Amino acid sequence: MLLAPRLKELLDSLYDSYDFAARIDHDPIGLVHRYSSPADIEVAGLIAASMAYGKVTLFKPVIERILAVMGCSPADYAASFEIDRDKKRFDGIKYRFTKPDDIVSLLAAVNSVMSEYGSLKNLFMAGLSENDADIGKSLAFAINRLRRVEKTGSGAPPSHGLLHLLPTPASGGAAKRIALYLRWMVRDKDIDFGVWREIGSHRLVIPLDTHIARISRCIGLTGRTSRDWKTAAEITGALKAFSPDDPLRYDFALCHQGISGQCPARKDMELCRNCLFTE
Repeated sequence: MLLAPRLKELLDSLYDSYDFAARIDHDPIGLVHRYSSPADIEVAGLIAASMAYGKVTLFKPVIERILAVMGCSPADYAASFEIDRDKKRFDGIKYRFTKPDDIVSLLAAVNSVMSEYGSLKNLFMAGLSENDADIGKSLAFAINRLRRVEKTGSGAPPSHGLLHLLPTPASGGAAKRIALYLRWMVRDKDIDFGVWREIGSHRLVIPLDTHIARISRCIGLTGRTSRDWKTAAEITGALKAFSPDDPLRYDFALCHQGISGQCPARKDMELCRNCLFTE
């Protein structure tokens, strides 16, 4: 086990040497960088993050199709969205668990929130307390509100597809894609946008995927095996010891150690022997 000072040194080295610009096109955040206004960034960001499951080569074209329908201003489109008028424009756009009706419901939810709160940022801020150590309560509050969408006005519960697009830590899961969305919106460094700086980077919780979970166990950031919110919070807490104000500064570089194959799912003795964290 590496001592904390040495682990921090290695993590900082990995962060400092990482070429963020070279990887942006291989990450769903690249699609959001097409927009410049905060309103468009937060709406396009929610669409992109909520659909970012599975292989990037498969979900990225689906996100592009959705954003193409929404035109040059996703925020304006969402603000004026009407189910009966607009739902047919999404016919045929689907991806794994996500059907056209789920996409329509997501847009209807964003429209409803924009009508009530003015913006997605205001929704997340409404659930935030100054005493909150992390973003968990605010995230759960916001997702609960987004899930309160009535597709037909009948009061029917949200579809399983919409629930999948909008995960919440209230269920105990890691809510990885929404945690990723918050990283994009809150952090103001590297490739993240920083359009929600008021929330504070210190409150973010790491988006926990298979790569982060595996690498974090290997380098001693957590001993937990479950990929849930508690594990994500524990890893984030460990990283706060190295970067209290911005614990997620290491997220992108660590995650892509796994995505690139430098840290494979199955142990490779040759790669492990030459691993940055092996001493």
